[in-house]
Amino acid sequence: MDLSLDLPGSFLFVRRTAAKSITVVDREIAASFVLAPDRLLEDWPVADARMLATTHAETVLGLQPELVLLGSGERQVFPPMAFLAAFLGKGIGIEVMDNAAAARTYDLLAAEGRRVVACFILPGH
Repeated sequence: MDLSLDLPGSFLFVRRTAAKSITVVDREIAASFVLAPDRLLEDWPVADARMLATTHAETVLGLQPELVLLGSGERQVFPPMAFLAAFLGKGIGIEVMDNAAAARTYDLLAAEGRRVVACFILPGH
């Protein structure tokens, strides 16, 4: 069987997740950030999913997602309903999961050409 390595070159992708950092393409990031297939917004001022507000949603909505993935850290932690409602009220789906699951899901959907935006909360912020 022939195997070939197929690296995504047409979008920003998550290469690796760890407890305190996430590697996007070849860059290790240690603070919370927002990732779209064509854009990386660093230093998203979020340290805990339970503290998310509608103002945090505005940054994400500016990227015009069709689906939002919220990586809430090492464990799944749900944000306040007002944050979720900011997306659902506009017909934009949002899924909450741990960072590793959010990274895998983001990579899969971005590879399919979907307009997915992933928000990752890291403890370094």
